[in-house]
Amino acid sequence: MPVAIRVIPCLDVDAGRVVKGVNFMELRDAGDPVELGRTYDGQGADELTFLDVTASSAGRDTTYDVVRQTAEEVFIPLTVGGGVRSVDDVDRLLRAGADKVGINTGAIDRPSVIAEIADRFGAQVLVLSADVRREGGRFEVTTHGGRKGTGIDAVEWCVQAERLGAGEILLNSMDADGTKDGFDLELIRAVRSETALPLIASGGAGKVSDFVEAVDAGADAVLAASVFHFGELTIGDVKAALRAAGHPVR
Repeated sequence: MPVAIRVIPCLDVDAGRVVKGVNFMELRDAGDPVELGRTYDGQGADELTFLDVTASSAGRDTTYDVVRQTAEEVFIPLTVGGGVRSVDDVDRLLRAGADKVGINTGAIDRPSVIAEIADRFGAQVLVLSADVRREGGRFEVTTHGGRKGTGIDAVEWCVQAERLGAGEILLNSMDADGTKDGFDLELIRAVRSETALPLIASGGAGKVSDFVEAVDAGADAVLAASVFHFGELTIGDVKAALRAAGHPVR
């Protein structure tokens, strides 16, 4: 049986509030994370992703209290990222209620932390969060919430993370983020061709057909924020479109 495609709302959180911008800039308030989490759980979301978007750039820890409050209100798997640098950070997030933990900047700074986390908690806990932009004809990984380039090829980085023990990849196109012009299908195909890890497509969703195209390109899950937060689409709308296109959903 083919694995069901997951539909995942994303809560980008800054100072305890959900925010959303375009290309990671000009963030505007989108609501309370606890309330939104409860809403998406009720709508039939398969998972929920909570990203503290300024933790790494501000050099601080994730807001554990908000994570804990959100986890208490949702009964679907919760992935939390932002400011994760060590095994101890992952341990604290799991104790706060996270089911999986996303890491980006911390892994770029010290790739061996991927293996350390996977060895301690299992690969199924670890999501490599890759914020990717087009640069000089290739895909480059960025850090600190998209604020810093690394010069690292995104496809090669995803392959390395798989070897080190990552269990899943959250692939976010910075160029498409918040534009509602569709997912970066070329990026999805490029990573899909080189890794067998479950792939979450993120960045650019604007209409239901965008989600279908992302799955056709190789995504195992589709993630979006603003179209859900501002009521333009519902989880049900996306699942109906995927089902109509022949993709299994829960």
